[in-house]
Amino acid sequence: MTALDAYEKLECLGTWRRDRRAQRRDVAVSIGNASLVISDLNDTALAHWSLAAVNRLNPGERPALFSPDQEAGELLELDEELIIDAIEQVRRAVRRQRPQPGRVRLLSFVAITAAVLIFSVFLLPGILRQHTVRVVPEVTRAAIGETLLRKVEALAGSECRSPGTQPVLAAMRDRLTGLDRGRIIILSGDLRTPQHLPGGLIVLNRYVVEDHDGPEVLAGHALAEGLRARDRDPLDRLLQEVGAWPTLRLLTTGEVSDATLESYAETLLASRPAPLSDERLLATFEATGVPATPYALAQDETGTTTLPLIEGDPFRDRLAEPLMSDADWIRLQGICS
Repeated sequence: MTALDAYEKLECLGTWRRDRRAQRRDVAVSIGNASLVISDLNDTALAHWSLAAVNRLNPGERPALFSPDQEAGELLELDEELIIDAIEQVRRAVRRQRPQPGRVRLLSFVAITAAVLIFSVFLLPGILRQHTVRVVPEVTRAAIGETLLRKVEALAGSECRSPGTQPVLAAMRDRLTGLDRGRIIILSGDLRTPQHLPGGLIVLNRYVVEDHDGPEVLAGHALAEGLRARDRDPLDRLLQEVGAWPTLRLLTTGEVSDATLESYAETLLASRPAPLSDERLLATFEATGVPATPYALAQDETGTTTLPLIEGDPFRDRLAEPLMSDADWIRLQGICS
């Protein structure tokens, strides 16, 4: 049972006026199911109010004054306690059922705050990163790549250089289509996996030149890193790892702090290379004239896990054009000496 249902029929006398200019008159007041009817003493209806719309004008005072509107033009004066209590109970019940403005504002604030947090935590960093990657100029990418290379060198050995080797590596870079601007770098330390850095830098370890009979393994690793760089922009990879604040700093100042790059270098060297499909690798090897078998056997000496590359080698039954002269290869093998 609701507060409205509890009062099916109550009656009393009261004083009523139609508007501010009208004289007050004695009336009979009856409360039915959710309604209040005002009648003259001959039982002719004068007004009909919805109990849900009744306003108490003088809470706690007697006689009680009620009106169907806030302006109190139409006015009803009552002394009967039972009727007054009935109206008040109905009004309290209606207030509980109505939406509370404060509660609505609170819920709206919570919802808006949650939406802002979700946007800030989950969406804004991605949008900010994508925009930054699009607008950062190549010269800034190159500068970031070179600085990051210095941080990598501190962990995995310095860049190897010897007379006459840089032109050889530059010629190989030009030969291997799919590599953007930048250069191929051989490190003197124990670099666990090949890496690619912003600015078109391909970073390999010394064993790709010292432990193999020809430049095909070097070329294969460079091609694979070139594919990975095209699949995922190395600057985007860096910014996703370091987070929103370094990204915002890069966007506004064009710089990434040394501390940020030092931390990222550690993460980078501990990462595993993104997988590449055999089909893409074989297509790239064929397009650039690089045999796939030496690269496949460098990954797995038994050839078990790289058998598709060996069997699909486009130069399995024909000779590929030499990647460099024997003299250049011998020179390159001594790059870290």
